[in-house]
Amino acid sequence: MSKPRKTLWKLWWTVKNASVLLAFLFVLYALMKARPQDLPWTELDLAETPGISTGDKLMALGGDFAECRALLDKAGVRFTPLAPLADGQCGYSNGVRLDDGGSQQIAFSPDRLGVSCPVAAGLAMLEWNVIQPAAQRHFRSRVVRIEHLGSYNCRRMYGRSTGDWSEHAHANALDVAGFVLADGTRISVLKDWQGQGEKPRFLHEVRDGACELFATVLSPDYNAAHRDHFHIDQAQRGALGSRACR
Repeated sequence: MSKPRKTLWKLWWTVKNASVLLAFLFVLYALMKARPQDLPWTELDLAETPGISTGDKLMALGGDFAECRALLDKAGVRFTPLAPLADGQCGYSNGVRLDDGGSQQIAFSPDRLGVSCPVAAGLAMLEWNVIQPAAQRHFRSRVVRIEHLGSYNCRRMYGRSTGDWSEHAHANALDVAGFVLADGTRISVLKDWQGQGEKPRFLHEVRDGACELFATVLSPDYNAAHRDHFHIDQAQRGALGSRACR
């Protein structure tokens, strides 16, 4: 190949690669404008539909109580900040009690639920984006109450006398036992997880949706200890984006 032809070939190849790069950057920019929640460097907005990076951003809220409370306020979530609690190896510094009213429609039983702020933020997004849409699809109704087995509990994992401390020891976890619809219908993790029908499908859909918003979600599929509840927490374990969903 002659030198002029080689020069033209190199020029054509450079222009072609530059065109591909520009096209890629244009598509990336369009995606950034359309779905900022998918990008790890954009700010979290609880009112947005969850994106690829939303779960990581929710987990990261554990280190900034002021930012987390500001996000709840902005989204219209009613809450009361809890005084810090020091209890030996246990306690919390970022607890909130979820209050009735505001943008959330779900109450809790037992009421006056206190959890870490990142768990509260995840619960708000879970209600708006997973629980209520699933309830409408499967039951043409809405969920008015979540039945739970508690959040803060100064104990080690599985109640053992040794080993790692549970996320419950820092109010950074919640055990969800069931849901109550507006018409009084109760959906129980213990009774309705197995089998066919709308109730099992609803529960599996909620579990799968929670996996996108919480660091850890453990269901009856995990082990017998979780046969009657979903365990959800916002623990930051290992590398960013590391989650457990079972």
